[in-house]
Amino acid sequence: MTTSTPTHRMAGHLLVECLVAQGVDIAFGVPGESYLAVLDGFHEHREDIKFVINRQEGGAAYMAEAYGKLTGRPGVCLVTRGPGATNASIGLHTAFQDSTPMVLLVGDVASHTRDRESFQEMDFSAFFGPATKGLAKRVERIDDASRIPEYIARAFATALHGRPGPVVLVLPEDMLTQQVEMTPLTAPLPQVEPLETWMAPGALQEVRGHLLNAQKPMVIVGGSGWTPQAAQALQRFAENWKLPVANAFRFQDTFDNHHPQYAGDVGLAINPKLAKRIQESDLLLVVGARLGEITTGGYEMLKPPKLPQKLIHIMAGAEELQRVFFADLAIHASMNAAARSLETLHAPAELAYAAWTQACHQDYLSNLAPQALPGPMDIAAVVKCLQHHLPSDAVLSNGAGNFASWLHRFYQYPGLAKGLKTQLAPTNGSMGYGVPAGIAAALATKRLVVTLTGDGDFLMNGQELATAAQFGAKTIVILLNNGMYGTIRMHQEREFPTHVSGSQLQNPDFAALAKAYGYAGVKVRETAEFEPALLAALARPEGTLIEILLDPEVITTRGTLQSITQAALDRQQKAS
Repeated sequence: MTTSTPTHRMAGHLLVECLVAQGVDIAFGVPGESYLAVLDGFHEHREDIKFVINRQEGGAAYMAEAYGKLTGRPGVCLVTRGPGATNASIGLHTAFQDSTPMVLLVGDVASHTRDRESFQEMDFSAFFGPATKGLAKRVERIDDASRIPEYIARAFATALHGRPGPVVLVLPEDMLTQQVEMTPLTAPLPQVEPLETWMAPGALQEVRGHLLNAQKPMVIVGGSGWTPQAAQALQRFAENWKLPVANAFRFQDTFDNHHPQYAGDVGLAINPKLAKRIQESDLLLVVGARLGEITTGGYEMLKPPKLPQKLIHIMAGAEELQRVFFADLAIHASMNAAARSLETLHAPAELAYAAWTQACHQDYLSNLAPQALPGPMDIAAVVKCLQHHLPSDAVLSNGAGNFASWLHRFYQYPGLAKGLKTQLAPTNGSMGYGVPAGIAAALATKRLVVTLTGDGDFLMNGQELATAAQFGAKTIVILLNNGMYGTIRMHQEREFPTHVSGSQLQNPDFAALAKAYGYAGVKVRETAEFEPALLAALARPEGTLIEILLDPEVITTRGTLQSITQAALDRQQKAS
């Protein structure tokens, strides 16, 4: 008996087939009645693609963004109309500012009810569109089901090409139930691959000329689009020219932190010595990093539009060049092409700045020595314990808050040149990112994942531990509990000392809450208790939350809350 090929496909099923054709093996989302036909498509193709059911659309969007960061392929998130779409916007904003490829599929109201303020209706082009300057690269609605392959392929191409970012596709409910006649024109299109943009030979020689004239050069690398091969080529270039290399904010795994030419991370709580080195440099070679507000120290360490030192800026997105900082040499090139071009540059036998590079690395090493802080918990020692026991391919995720500064300062990422991406962190400073991002990493890579979070940060998406338990994703969550929104309290004491308002938290029993979700939950009160708790977590088949009770005075890696308050009071007294 023979079976004939179906001549028609339901649009929702065709859409899922198009996702599979683009290499999507996991999609994240919260189900909605607006896209039931797509859910049925996931059921039909359940052997090819997994639909991970989230507890809130913000967590789903974060997971899709984390998938995009880890794999370099667009992460896919599905949500329903108004409330679902607006909840997911936080993940879109993260993907936009972090330059992460992502596709958000939004179930919409039926076509015949549009423009009547129907149930949960909203204008997605106005809300997500490029005119909002920060949510999506492109927003489109599919009204003709036969064009689904075209729209899906274009969404993936837009997400990947140039400066990567998020794309939104709106799916009317009635369109998804239409029957599509299957022809060569309606079949899923081949997988889209990112385009390589190569720098001109003349520009490459200009780079060499600037390097030959430099006395104190500094390389800053970051952004997305990096592959292990590109990172390896960049490392060879840096070694050939004996250049110091710093990683941009929350792209600390771009260059190997153990490398003798590594200078540190250019982000929040930057090593003051590194900040001084950057300002003293006579040539900045920036590859892939946008030079955003955090990497430039609030546009004070590096002030736009024109820097006193020479600036070579290499970006995959042409629209970013000469937009904020006017570069002496602006080069439009993708990261793989740029790094492979740079490594071909012949370096002279003698370079004037070898001692400068060595001194930059020594500054980084000196910054690994922690300051003594009050209380029974030494968080720097906790991070060093992680460094000692975690495998080199472990993924570390975090959200936003002062707690992350311990990870950023003291953990040494092996770098993409070693073969794998190991850091997941939001450059847009979005709280609640670490827990869902870590779960996505565990599902996508099957590698060990450790999440560092704060009490306020965890409570924004801690419910996704239920998602982890349901889908068998083991993560280890280390929660620093100081009973407050620590970053806000720190700034509050700097600006309005002793006026505590809106930053205190009354928290649940986090260990008990983790157990309710299906994780193991333990409390740690002293430094010596952490290593046994970590080893037990590593051995457990299920995930573990380790709650660390932290003295509220331990507010940063460099000082106490009391010292910040006193400095602010002294400043006020001097001003009066």
